[in-house]
Amino acid sequence: MAKLIFDHNGEEIELADGAPIAEACEEAGVPFACTEGVCGTCVIEIKEGKDCLTSPTQEEVDFLGEGTTDERLACQCKIKCGKVKITF
Repeated sequence: MAKLIFDHNGEEIELADGAPIAEACEEAGVPFACTEGVCGTCVIEIKEGKDCLTSPTQEEVDFLGEGTTDERLACQCKIKCGKVKITF
């Protein structure tokens, strides 16, 4: 099981390895609009564990730019394993 940690309140959510983080993020208050990686409403900052997330999707690269490693789109991320701490 992987763990998603919200920096603003310390809440920790357990997710299955390989699970999308969108639902947990939305429940924690991350705003969502399109859920397709186009609008950028769900931009999060990765504070720790960026290697525990899947590689950025083409939608993320198109929106955030090539080589952006600390910002991700929550609607596009899956947690591979381990712990990931985010803020929004």
